[in-house]
Amino acid sequence: MILYLASANRGKLREFQEAAAAQGVRVEPIRGIHNLPTCDEDGATYEDNARKKALHYSALVKGLVFADDSGISVDALGGAPGARSARYAGPDANDAENNQKLLAELRSAEGPGASESGGERSRAVSCRGAHYVCVIVLAEQGRVVTTVEGRAEGVIIDQPRGTGGFGYDPYFFYPPLGRTFAELTPQEKFAVSHRGEAFRRLLDFLQHRH
Repeated sequence: MILYLASANRGKLREFQEAAAAQGVRVEPIRGIHNLPTCDEDGATYEDNARKKALHYSALVKGLVFADDSGISVDALGGAPGARSARYAGPDANDAENNQKLLAELRSAEGPGASESGGERSRAVSCRGAHYVCVIVLAEQGRVVTTVEGRAEGVIIDQPRGTGGFGYDPYFFYPPLGRTFAELTPQEKFAVSHRGEAFRRLLDFLQHRH
């Protein structure tokens, strides 16, 4: 079985390919995706964006096409950046710029002196709870086949740790393993990540589809 990923993000493609291989499924990028009409990711939710991409590209190419939209929500920021995670610092922002804005907004929300006194620090730490969300939509010939979701709980830290992953991973501390997502191997990360959980649910759906 071949699934076509409606994304040019190499980090996502690599993670999906490694996970799919263990299940006997191939994940391939949509050939020539850069030459196809683009899809504006202007939805208000993760599902909106994933659905738009899956429907858009599945109408242009043959086969099963899946698209994911994911992001991070921080408790102290009222769930921001959420669906705007990839564009938090602007439409052309890179990972470093998005992370800088996230930390600046978080420190502003905590207020001055939050890291100085024990009580304030405790409250600040409790407000640094965050979760990653990933929604995957599978489509074929412009029709939605299924929608699945995955989630991972963690805490935002001040200093980056690790060199793996992408996005907000260096600042996303995962308590069960005592490391950030950027400190995990690709296999370790996919086993516990939001994207891994969503993709496993997709593969389970496909295995029981017929």
